[in-house]
Amino acid sequence: MQFSSSLVRLKQARDRRELYPHSLQFYLEPPTESISLVEFESLAIDRLRLLKVVENLGVSYVKNSDSYRIKLEAELRKLKFPYKALAEDDYEARRKDHISHFILRLAYCQSEDLRRWFLQQEMDLLRYRFNELTDCLRQKFLEHINLSFEVVSEDLKNELANELYSSTPGLTMLKVKEQMFYKVGLADAVDLFRARRVFIKDGFAYVPLKDIDVIVLNNYRTKLSKALALTARSLPAVQSDERLQPLLNHLSHSYIGPDYSVQKNTGKVSLEQIDTLSIKSFPLCMRQLHKFLRDNHHLRHGGRMQYGLFLKGIGLTLEQALEFWKKEFIRGKVDADKFDKGYAYSIRHSYGKEGRRTDYTPYSCMKIIMSNPPSQGDYHGCPFRHSDPELLKQKLQSYKIPPSGVTQILELVKGMHYQLACQKYFELTHDVDDIGFSLNHPNQYFTESQRLLTGGRELKKELSNSGNSQQKSNNQESVNSNSTLTSSNTTADAELEGLEAYFTED
Repeated sequence: MQFSSSLVRLKQARDRRELYPHSLQFYLEPPTESISLVEFESLAIDRLRLLKVVENLGVSYVKNSDSYRIKLEAELRKLKFPYKALAEDDYEARRKDHISHFILRLAYCQSEDLRRWFLQQEMDLLRYRFNELTDCLRQKFLEHINLSFEVVSEDLKNELANELYSSTPGLTMLKVKEQMFYKVGLADAVDLFRARRVFIKDGFAYVPLKDIDVIVLNNYRTKLSKALALTARSLPAVQSDERLQPLLNHLSHSYIGPDYSVQKNTGKVSLEQIDTLSIKSFPLCMRQLHKFLRDNHHLRHGGRMQYGLFLKGIGLTLEQALEFWKKEFIRGKVDADKFDKGYAYSIRHSYGKEGRRTDYTPYSCMKIIMSNPPSQGDYHGCPFRHSDPELLKQKLQSYKIPPSGVTQILELVKGMHYQLACQKYFELTHDVDDIGFSLNHPNQYFTESQRLLTGGRELKKELSNSGNSQQKSNNQESVNSNSTLTSSNTTADAELEGLEAYFTED
């Protein structure tokens, strides 16, 4: 009996090794097992958190620098993704890596912007992980993905040493002799050839091991781009699944931090402070809304929702909110009676006092960036995402942002790093070099600004309660807006079967 159980364990170990023979993969085969919706969401949120870190580090640090590698390794370790390929017993980490990639592929195939963002972060993650492999494991991975290039022999390398040294930037003659070189078809090394970083002879590129990641990543980009397009064609099947559609939609717009609900800091801000705070501590999106409201005494629905929930999050009570909006609107074309009949209800509704009594939370950066873009006459949205670059430049200059800072922000915007552009705006307006956190929420911007400006003195109440919010679901916004889905579908025994069907053409 004991002998039989040992055989079973050996067979299970062998099956696991065959399923994930390497810690890295190109995610060519979708997962086929059944998982619960609870695990589905948990795996997706963990990977999304990791990709957000990859994005932030990629802009804040030189990729593959020591500080970049240390911080990314710490995040991989914390979230239990494979970060070293030496361990043989990391099946669970490899499984998590595999399944979570495909879940986010479903969520991020839905638009060109989402696909571009997902592709870039996954490529940066693979580059880091590939470069962390030993020479032996790199060779095994190349064989695993059918990129088994011929290794240049020592005799041929010595014969071509001078040519390799003069054609390969960054290598000394000593390093040429120490470095392994691969003989790669020219079609696979086009980028290196264009950049004049490789020696060419008889239709082959002689690529050093340090540059082989360029070829691996080009191959990965081609395969993943095609896979994302193929997955997008399967969206009708996903949209017909009542369990998956709302969850995937919220993953692609998800925010994974505190919800900044009003209970944590009610009554901490007076109406008289708002004008001053809007200049000192409001993110650009809210500063823009506040200025337009003061100038025109009106905001359309999208602006009222975005700004109203932000004000609720910084501490305005329902009574303060009603007073604030009423005073401003009646200075324009709305009289008191019309305000009470047409606008007061929606304010009470956002505080959970009307309708279904839902206590709405302030919008996160992702929600503002990805949903309900402003049309003509609207002032909501993200200025870094939705403003014309020239108008954005003029606005930044009017706020006394130095020319070098304006250039930095516009470069981030050009690269579609909208939250990082806002982070740079924070640093420039608060005269700090590194804010030390990833900016994901307008109310986080306000809280961190006040903490910096006041030394934390006025935030003790919030800090004492913030732990409660962090003990909630990691994706509070998704939970709040999908309460019906959560209560009815995300039970531990709810199964997702045949996940691979969503990643195939027909």
